[in-house]
Amino acid sequence: MLLDELAASVPAGAMGLTLQPYWSPGVRIPGPEAKGAIIGFGDVHTRAHVYRAILEGLAYALRDGLERTARRTKVTPTSLRIAGGGSQSPAALQLTADIFGLPVARGTTHEASGLGAAIDAAVGLGIHPDIASAVAAMVHVGEIRDPDPADHARYDELYRRVYRPMYGRLRPLYREIRRITDYPPGSR
Repeated sequence: MLLDELAASVPAGAMGLTLQPYWSPGVRIPGPEAKGAIIGFGDVHTRAHVYRAILEGLAYALRDGLERTARRTKVTPTSLRIAGGGSQSPAALQLTADIFGLPVARGTTHEASGLGAAIDAAVGLGIHPDIASAVAAMVHVGEIRDPDPADHARYDELYRRVYRPMYGRLRPLYREIRRITDYPPGSR
């Protein structure tokens, strides 16, 4: 797969290129003024770096969400499961493990929505007596990736020292963009 080859050709951290994937702002975090951003461009960066930075930025955002959820619920995750189209990418699977510092497993099917519907149907039709037994019979773990300690250390530092402060530092600029351009419409 071309995209996996591109991602694999670039070291963890995309040589400092960092993406904030706030193209769908929230109400609180990020605020309604938020925009997507990429920082750290240099003359060494290629499309492979940009692609890897996109994957890493999405994983950083997911890690941020998981950390907020874990604080609220007081539940510490010990592993991750991923599904969907991105779960088919070995590069995305590995960098997710590395960014979270947790083992990551994908199911034997990436079609999680369809599998969930099939589980509901199997219970509704009486094939399985309840959701728990249907899940046990129908959900199977495929490939598992463990985090690389050196890559996790690099990602952890980039996450804490670059990605996390990025929104707060760019927020005043996002507000100015909003004020000057009226984007999103009606936001002045």
